Amino acid sequence: MVQLSAHNASLLRQELAARNRVYARGHAHVESYGSAPVIVYSPEGNHHGNFFDPSYAAILANPAWARRLAKIHAQANRSLPKTDRRWCELDSSTSSDALLMNIFCAPGVAGSIAVRNALGIDEDSELDFGWKARVPLANGRFDRTEVDLRFGSLLIEAKLTESNFQTRAAAIVEGYRDLDVVFDRDLLPRAQLPPRRWRSQSEFPEDYSQEGESLVSPDAEPIPDLPLRFTLADAGAAGYSGYQLIRNVLAAYATNSCFCVVHDARRPDLREEWFRVLSAVKLAALRVRLKVITWQELAALLPEDLQDFLAVKYGIAAPGRPAVSMDNDSDPLA
Repeated sequence: MVQLSAHNASLLRQELAARNRVYARGHAHVESYGSAPVIVYSPEGNHHGNFFDPSYAAILANPAWARRLAKIHAQANRSLPKTDRRWCELDSSTSSDALLMNIFCAPGVAGSIAVRNALGIDEDSELDFGWKARVPLANGRFDRTEVDLRFGSLLIEAKLTESNFQTRAAAIVEGYRDLDVVFDRDLLPRAQLPPRRWRSQSEFPEDYSQEGESLVSPDAEPIPDLPLRFTLADAGAAGYSGYQLIRNVLAAYATNSCFCVVHDARRPDLREEWFRVLSAVKLAALRVRLKVITWQELAALLPEDLQDFLAVKYGIAAPGRPAVSMDNDSDPLA
């Protein structure tokens, strides 16, 4: 499963790199270092090569959304050329957060009845990107990790080229208050933790951007017997795979919310990993609030110009609609 996930993620990164080398013509951009370079864009006034123009205009007009653009690129110091401007994660053509904002910040999408029906959202709700879920811990405190998007009563985890849903030490996962209420822990996917290693000059910040997040809220006093940071333990130590899924299901339970994974149809490995965690949920009333949808299925509900953008830049096309073929002679969005 791990090898399949890495293979599928690598293939999708390669496709996005090829597409964006063509798409980036005429946009300010650089390529990352390493054996698998990725296109990374920089803003140009009111435009940004990584964003659909109407979405980017809406983001700049909303201070809460615009703050999301400043999320630091986790590998910038090693993988990208030095510039006067600090590189940010949403500059990357492989950023799932940028894809999420490209779609949901586009005018008319969040209010679309078709989109709301597909996601099971009834009320007129605001979009809250990077929402702090404050999932309860067994010690009475809360974690401070982020949910990619809270859309009314729906929590969304967005995936694109991420290798997996991350692995965490058993002590961290078992430190959540409601773990045994929500899950049969014997059915949760287990894994040995990978060894610590020096990061190579590759541009995959989406795999590492949450590793340094604190387990507890910043105002909490240190607890001697509880790990305070998400770190990789000694190689071979017991852990849980699908950590982000486990945490977000617990967030949905604690806040009486729904939870949806949005992934690319070219990544069936991510859906399989989600189903493994879903099968461990004990509460029937919670299971019916847990969902999955692909970017391709979502694309079918979007405005035509946004569909064109996604088909060219990401190769994301609605079912039955072919993705645009890209080569060096292509005219993007012609």
